[in-house]
Amino acid sequence: MDLSLFRTFLAAYRSGSLTSAARQVRLSQPTVTAQIRSLEEQLGQQLFRRMPRGVVATSVADELAAQVAPHVDALTLVAQRGLERSTPFAKPLHLAGPAELTSVRAIPALSDLVEEGLKLRVTLGLAQDLLVGLRDGRFDLVISTIRPRGKGITLTPLADEEFVLVAAPRWAAALDGRRLTRDGAAALAEVPLLSYAEDLPIIRRYWQSVFGTRATQSPAVVVPDLRAVLAATIAGAGISVLPRYLCTDELAGGTLVPLLEPEVPPINTLYLACRSGTEDAPPIAAARARLLEEARAW
Repeated sequence: MDLSLFRTFLAAYRSGSLTSAARQVRLSQPTVTAQIRSLEEQLGQQLFRRMPRGVVATSVADELAAQVAPHVDALTLVAQRGLERSTPFAKPLHLAGPAELTSVRAIPALSDLVEEGLKLRVTLGLAQDLLVGLRDGRFDLVISTIRPRGKGITLTPLADEEFVLVAAPRWAAALDGRRLTRDGAAALAEVPLLSYAEDLPIIRRYWQSVFGTRATQSPAVVVPDLRAVLAATIAGAGISVLPRYLCTDELAGGTLVPLLEPEVPPINTLYLACRSGTEDAPPIAAARARLLEEARAW
């Protein structure tokens, strides 16, 4: 039996899409469809149920994937190592993640690998979109702000980002700290809020976790980049909730002031995600190891 059929099968099984599988194995979709049908005919069993949006694996496919995946992945890795023995970073690493963390932390963390020959191609965006791209084979490694669901993704916790309620010194001086401690969000009802999205995602999380209430104010400023929110907060346009890693220097230098220091601050876990079976490929393995090491200090 042709081993390429199993490689195509695993790509479709892990992505849940013949279109995505075609991108990963670099074949046309009709060829992928023909290969899956050929494998089904040779096995005499149905592997996938065709749906309007992708394919759903049958129990036969689940069993087959468990049997063949370790071997196909190992053979793929051997082939890659053979091609990359002299130049382990021959292929570019396609990294994707949130704009702020990727720019401020991830790219600097990988700079030594770039000096060693790593070719880095970076895409910035929202987690849901980037995870779709990962499954489709457009990205090799994704820094995700949400926990991916489904098959075919190898997931590693990267770090916990802590959120802090911050303001410029003049706003901090104008607010009654004792009232804020006593009344919570009610003490901030008249203060302009700065957010990276209209629905206040980070502020909403903070309000619920620390104040036990919903954030119902309309933001005064909305800009889809936390670095711009940081700049606006430093300038005194209002207050915001930011990841601590993004404003560590500003807090230390006094250009920003934490309005509260809750005993249990809100956090969000960040993840490193790659397609299962690719985690040992040299560029991905090197980048994962470096990011995990550097993230200890984030």
